[in-house]
Amino acid sequence: MLIATWNVNSVRTRLSQIINWINQVNPDILCLQETKVIDNDFPIKPFEELGYKVIAFGQKSYNGVAIISKIEAENVIKGFSGFLGDQNDVNKFEDQKRLITADIKGVKIINVYVPNGSSLNSEKFDYKINWLNCLSSFLDKQEKKSQLICLLGDFNIAPSNKDIHNPQRYEGGIMASEIERNALNNVLKGRLIDSFRIYEKNTGHWSWWDYRNNAYELNKGWRIDHIYISKALTSKLKSCVIDSNPRENLQPSDHAPVMINLDLDNPNEDYFDEEEDFFEI
Repeated sequence: MLIATWNVNSVRTRLSQIINWINQVNPDILCLQETKVIDNDFPIKPFEELGYKVIAFGQKSYNGVAIISKIEAENVIKGFSGFLGDQNDVNKFEDQKRLITADIKGVKIINVYVPNGSSLNSEKFDYKINWLNCLSSFLDKQEKKSQLICLLGDFNIAPSNKDIHNPQRYEGGIMASEIERNALNNVLKGRLIDSFRIYEKNTGHWSWWDYRNNAYELNKGWRIDHIYISKALTSKLKSCVIDSNPRENLQPSDHAPVMINLDLDNPNEDYFDEEEDFFEI
């Protein structure tokens, strides 16, 4: 099962690019972020013509997430209130459409668009950390149900210095601060594994390049788009790849798709090396 995540920076603006990519790659599940469109205006028909069903959770001009799947999705929930009710004062997060989840082929797909946070001393940064804390609370509840989880999306956090092209320049700043990394680790709690780092330990691999200053041409990027999976899924994981090719399109998204291939029919026993350090900061 090929699962992909992509911050497309407007699904309507990049629609032809997304469709072309789907035709090339043929994912079973594609999770989009920053769709920037209300649900009634989401361009569903082009995806349905390719055999996909669309579940959208969006708003005008900002944010927005969607799950596009060939496989039937069940137990769809949109936003934190669907998970947590009124606890943790989650209603304050409902005006921004940043999270959607569905059960697909026995795996809970959790598609997130984590707030950027703007700057460390801003209200937007406090919002980001509180949002991540709510995500952690939700995962605590899922853990009790022993569900297989695939948590993916645009996290707006570089997990370690090797996920930034120039870590010395950005050390302690937005998307690279210890506060954000600790909040992310509190979400993961060692129960979810960074699938990309299972295969690639070195720096130099990015999923986002700023539009400014020829960042893509100079390969000055960040790895902020991630796919995390339950430990029990690690034996089913066949690959994790960042596809930078769409970043070369005319008027591209500033993000590249990331995808994993899971063999859910694999009969092998689950394997995970407890001594492996996937989250070195």
